[in-house]
Amino acid sequence: MVKEWATVVRWQKGRALLRYGSSSGCSSCRAKATCGSYLLEKIGPESIHQLELEISQPLQPGQKVEVGIPESSLLRSAMLVYLTPLLGLFLGSALFQFWTSDQLWVCLSGIGGGFAGFLIARKIAVYWDALQAYQPVVLQIGLPPDTIKVLQ
Repeated sequence: MVKEWATVVRWQKGRALLRYGSSSGCSSCRAKATCGSYLLEKIGPESIHQLELEISQPLQPGQKVEVGIPESSLLRSAMLVYLTPLLGLFLGSALFQFWTSDQLWVCLSGIGGGFAGFLIARKIAVYWDALQAYQPVVLQIGLPPDTIKVLQ
């Protein structure tokens, strides 16, 4: 299970809006020069993300919630996103290679096959979005922020 702590932004009628960001270890890691996650975080416009989940228990803004998703679902999603367009690229160019020896048409059919693979992956992702195995689940709910008071 891949786990991440998120902060409640708001809770209304059983729906919670959660905000989460990259872990604090990303900025202090020694491998950040070669780490893809670190580089994508720096390229991207925002490192804070939001997620809306159904949580029946009333929550307060600022409260922490641990959210998880099974590794198998995450790996299947990654394979779908990366391998389907790549497979389309290879199949498109290989099939066209049998019909013509002109490399321009083989290259263009490979690009078309990659694009078709991307569209197929998108359709499958829409279908998978409704499946329960691909939905994040709440693992733990922390105490509300006003519960613990520090006396000096």
